[in-house]
Formats: sequence, C-alpha cells, structure tokens
Amino acid sequence: MAITVRDVLYFYRNARAAYERFIGINVKQGKARNAVALLIWLDQGDQQVMSYLPGMTPTALGHLAEEATAILDCLREQNYVLPPTPLISALFQDGLCPEYFTFNQDLIVRGVTDILAGVGTLVFDDRLYVLMRRYQTGLVGHMPELEAPYNCDPVTVPEDCRSMFVTFSRGQPVERDDIFNYFRENWGDCIVRVLIEKTTRGKHPVYGRIIFKNEAFINLVLNGEDRISLDINGREIWLRKYNPRPHVVV
Repeated sequence: MAITVRDVLYFYRNARAAYERFIGINVKQGKARNAVALLIWLDQGDQQVMSYLPGMTPTALGHLAEEATAILDCLREQNYVLPPTPLISALFQDGLCPEYFTFNQDLIVRGVTDILAGVGTLVFDDRLYVLMRRYQTGLVGHMPELEAPYNCDPVTVPEDCRSMFVTFSRGQPVERDDIFNYFRENWGDCIVRVLIEKTTRGKHPVYGRIIFKNEAFINLVLNGEDRISLDINGREIWLRKYNPRPHVVV
C-alpha cells in the first residue's frame, strides 16, 4: 500500500509540533526549519527524541534552538570549534560530543538537506497542516491532496532558485576554484558550478554566483539569515539568495 501525504504528516506530527513551538518563541522560520531537520536526522527516523520536544518548557526549547543553530552555523565553516551542546547531547542516549559533528560534517549536511528537500516540504507546509487538522475533526470527508501518494523524489527547480549571489571585498576577489573547493571539501558534491564576473583591463571581479544542486543547500548556508559571510583562504565573501532582475518588456 502506497504511503500517502497524510501518512507522512501524521508520522512527523511531533516534528511539526516542535517547529510550531520554535516559531512560537520567536525563532526565525529558516532557523526553525533547519533545527527541526537536524534533529530529525540525528534521531535517525525513530522519532524517540522528537517525541520529547513538544513537552519541553519554552526556556529549554530556546536553549535547544540555540544549540542547533550553533551546530548549523559551524557546519559551513572550515576548522571550526563547536561550542558545548549539553541539551542536544543529553537528548540522545549515546551522547553526541562536538567531535561527532566535526568528523561527520558532509554526512550531516547531506542528511539535513535531504530532509529539507524531502519530507520537510510537507512538515513545514502550513497549508497542509490546516487541511490535516480539518480532516482530523471528522467534519470533512475525502481530501484528495492528503490521500495522494507521497513522492519522495525532490522537485527539480530552475537554476535561479538554486543560486546564491556572491560579493567580494574590493580588490580581494576569490578564485572560482577556491569557492568550488571550499564547499566541495566541507559539504561534498553540492555545487553545479561557480560563475565569476567577467572584467576587462585588469579590473578585479566584485561579484559572482554559485549554483547549487539543490535549493536546500541555500537554506542551510543562510540558516535563517538574509546575508552571511565566509572566510575563504583569508578573504571574506558575502552570500545571499540570488534574485534575478525582472525582464523588461519593451
């Protein structure tokens, strides 16, 4: 029997409850989504840890969000030192030391982005949960959208939706290969290509564009922020989501 959208929403009901509670204590949506995706992955699909989250106090939940954010922010850095994460370590029976995240950086990134691009598209969809709650009241009958088979294949989106705009400090550009290798070494095979501004007369480029294989990588890079910086070989670059200029029809 095929797994339906309703089945997925029900299975991840505790993850959804945790997400809503994060939002309720003013955690940014992007950070809340990423934090829940990280916890789902660390839970390895058995939902034991996720079942504790809806009952946590607001204070404990706030600390949990801070720890998850710290882990996710560190994942985009090289040679990072992760601050202590006592609450996350305590939630998992075997404990999770900081070295775990350092040694499994690319594995964690791949797992979290797979969740964001997969079941996360349902778990974090407010409209679907409105339909689910209506269905659970018993006052509505057949709901085709909830009874549709769940398709686990990520939806392919245009390159513009999978791109980040990069700017360099004036006179301090970063080579295309250096940007590509930075992400490749930290996150594995996540980039399609890197484009750098074409210049003339020896001028240094001041901007570029990174095209990722999956839109979820952008969400993980930004982790709830509009703009972030990275240090690549001692030079700072700034990244934000790429917003193509609208075409003007004459």
